Amino acid sequence: MHRKLLTLAAVLCAAGAHAQSSVQITGLTDVYAGSIRMAGDAGRRTVVNSGGMTTSWFGFTGTEDLGSGLKAGFALTSFIQVDDGTQGRFPGDTFFSRDANVSLSGGFGTLRLGRWMAPNFLPSVLANPLGDSFTFAPLILHMNVPLFNASGWQATTPSDTGWSNQIAYTTPDIGGFKANLQYQFGEQAGDNGKKNVGANFFYFGGPLLLTGYYERDQIANPGQGAYLGTTKKDWMLGAAYDFTVVKPYLTYGQAEADNLPGKAKTLQLGVSAPLGAGKVLASWARTELTAADVDRKTLTVGYDYNLSKRTDVYAMLMNDKITRQTTGNSFGVGIRHRF
Repeated sequence: MHRKLLTLAAVLCAAGAHAQSSVQITGLTDVYAGSIRMAGDAGRRTVVNSGGMTTSWFGFTGTEDLGSGLKAGFALTSFIQVDDGTQGRFPGDTFFSRDANVSLSGGFGTLRLGRWMAPNFLPSVLANPLGDSFTFAPLILHMNVPLFNASGWQATTPSDTGWSNQIAYTTPDIGGFKANLQYQFGEQAGDNGKKNVGANFFYFGGPLLLTGYYERDQIANPGQGAYLGTTKKDWMLGAAYDFTVVKPYLTYGQAEADNLPGKAKTLQLGVSAPLGAGKVLASWARTELTAADVDRKTLTVGYDYNLSKRTDVYAMLMNDKITRQTTGNSFGVGIRHRF
C-alpha cells in the first residue's frame, strides 16, 4: 500500500508540474497544385505552391501558471514555403514574422509585448468564408496582396497583417464580446511621434458573429519598419450568421492615405454550406478606387473536404477582373495539415 501511495503521489506531482508549465511545437503545412493567372498578368503560371488556403507556418508556444489566476505565455512562430523549403512569406521576411511575443494574462485580460497580429487580420479572416487564404480569398487578396504586374494593384491594408514592436491589450470575454487595443512604437530616431495605433472587436452570440477593426498607420512592417511618409487609415465591419444549412458573410471597409486622393472601398459577400464531410465555399469582393475610377472584382468558388480533424483537401476556382486589365482565371487543388 505504501508503494502504491508513493507511485500515485509521483504521478500527481508530474501531472501538476505539467499543468503549471507547457511548451508546444505547433504549425500547419499547406501545399497546392494549379494554374494561376491574376488580373493584369501577361500569362499563366502552372505551379506547385505553398499556402493555398492558409500560409504555412511552424513554431513554438508555451504557457506557465504563475498562480493566483495569472499565466505567462510566449509565441515564436515562423512562416515557411513548404513547396521549396524557403523561410518566410517573401524575400526579406523576418524569421519569426508570424509571432514573436511574451504575454501575461489573468482576470484583467491579456497584455502582450512583441510582434503579433495587426488589428486588421483576424476580423478579415473570420468574416469571409475562405478564411486566411492569400491565394484564393477575394477579400484577403484585395486587402493584403499587391500584384506585381501591369495592373499596379496595391494592397489596401496600410501596414501588413502583423505589427512589430507593439503593446497589445486584450479584454476579458464579456458576454461574448472581446476587443484588442494595439500600439506599435515607430522607434524612429529623432521622431518618436511616428507610430501605428488600432483596435478590433469580436462578438460571438450563438450563431452570430460581429467584428470590425480600425487602424491609423505611419510605420511599415514587418521587421523594424520604416516611416511610410504619410498617415494611412483603414477600417472594416463584418458579420456572419450560421443558419446550420448555410452561413452567409458580409464585410464593408474603406482605406485612405493623407497624401493621395480618393479612397479604396471594399464590399465582400460570401457563403459556406455543409456538404458531406466538407463545405462548399463561395466569396465575391469588389474594391472601388474612387480617385482612379478603377474597380476590381474577384469571385472564388470551391469545396473543402475534411479527411480528419487535422487534415483537409480542397479545390478552388477563381475569376479576377480589374478595369482596363486582362482578366485572370485560376484553379488549384491542395492539401492542408495541422500539427
